[in-house]
Amino acid sequence: MKISVEKDELQKRLSNIQGVVERNNSMRILNHFLLDVSKEGSYTIATDLETAFQEPISVEVVEEGKICIPAKKLFEIVKEMEGQIALESEDPQWLKVRSGKSLFRLACLSSDNYPACPSIEGAEEMEIEAPMLLEMIDRSLYTAGSSHDHKYFLNGLLFHMKTDGTYIVVGTDGFRLAMQTKQTGLSFKEERKVMLSKKSVSELRRLLSGKTIEESPTVSMTIGKNHVLFNIGKAKFLTKLIEGAYPNYEAVIPTNNTKILTAARGTLMKSLKRASIMSKEGISTVKVNIENGKAVVSANSDLGEATDEIAVDYAGDQMTIAFNARYILDALNVITSENVLIKLNEPLSPILLMEDGREDYKCVVMPMRF
Repeated sequence: MKISVEKDELQKRLSNIQGVVERNNSMRILNHFLLDVSKEGSYTIATDLETAFQEPISVEVVEEGKICIPAKKLFEIVKEMEGQIALESEDPQWLKVRSGKSLFRLACLSSDNYPACPSIEGAEEMEIEAPMLLEMIDRSLYTAGSSHDHKYFLNGLLFHMKTDGTYIVVGTDGFRLAMQTKQTGLSFKEERKVMLSKKSVSELRRLLSGKTIEESPTVSMTIGKNHVLFNIGKAKFLTKLIEGAYPNYEAVIPTNNTKILTAARGTLMKSLKRASIMSKEGISTVKVNIENGKAVVSANSDLGEATDEIAVDYAGDQMTIAFNARYILDALNVITSENVLIKLNEPLSPILLMEDGREDYKCVVMPMRF
């Protein structure tokens, strides 16, 4: 294999696969990516066996070929080079990287052993606007749990497509839940629920961000039996589905929270940040006493206490409620309206946060005992 490629082009393609390649895996080949070059088309392919990403790369092909290259190391090399870069494989084990008077000789692996991308079986394809998909991911991903959670559904997001064209993305870590709903205008053949891992959705989010949306305003989503494939322009992102049934998330959304507090989003955020400074380290518990027209936010720990008062629109009974301030702040960070609605019932009942004037986004937060 022998090619010539512009530094910016190669650096961009290598940057796009850094989140996919596995860096601490017992399978050495997963630290590598496959460079497949031919005069009909050249591609970079990376996988960690859960996700796979294939993207075209613009190169001048002198000799066709394939080789598995250490992704992180080549990325580090390319960042320090300038101008045109020449890549030449002497054999399946070595790659020469040359730019100007700089020369690197990089140990590689044979392409024969690189994992093949699985085929999509029983597939149903649909198109969705890229900005819409990105917004839905942004407003729900923050609630997904970590990979250490023993309950599988806490480790990712649910994508729920209804036959009337309703598209819903849901995330939860067991203490809070975010649900973003959109009407696509499509008519899905059948109702589908698929779960994707937090890692794969985070990578999909990164691929959708920036100029990708400008270049590819729509995303093709192909759902198979065990995998889902996203076609983003000329790039292909494939990921495994999480097996199992997602809990009935709709039953978690409170329907009898009739006490409504309206607050200025920015003012509430500042108040929670100020008070939580004095909360216990790592817990961020704050207490909010709500009365007619005002809310008093307070926190205390061994180091002292803090109290902050803000004006709110509230005409219900006096109530004191405690919660993790970070959970509320995370929700406020993705809400875009000037005012936020907080729907309450009892001090130990779930809290429902919504945007003022919009019904499509809902965040549920479990309160804490105080």
